[in-house]
Amino acid sequence: EVQLVESGGGLVQTGGSLRLSCAASGFTSNDFAIGWFRQVPGKEREGISCIKRSDSSTYYLDSVKGRFTISTDGAKTTVYLQMNNLTPEDTAVYYCSAEAGYVTAEWLCQGWGSASWGQGTQVTVSS
Repeated sequence: EVQLVESGGGLVQTGGSLRLSCAASGFTSNDFAIGWFRQVPGKEREGISCIKRSDSSTYYLDSVKGRFTISTDGAKTTVYLQMNNLTPEDTAVYYCSAEAGYVTAEWLCQGWGSASWGQGTQVTVSS
């Protein structure tokens, strides 16, 4: 069973930065895609950035390009999301998600498959 444990959320002012971490375990496949979604009340969860383990190819939602950076550790079992120049519109619960197998980063972030989910971490950006 895939387990995903997020950390790093919190409160930050507009223009500030946060880094989210997600520790992943339980994969039975050598390859997987892992990434970040966010959700605000009343809206659908959206994939904002994902990365494919085998080739480190990435996907970014247009609204976060140039501000957010996804990366992994050397073992590629922890994924980070560095978020810079945050705005109140980035306020949401952020979820780590992953799907094993030969899936692309875009596949995961578009929600086309059957992903596993972390418990979520709140990010609040004050104006």
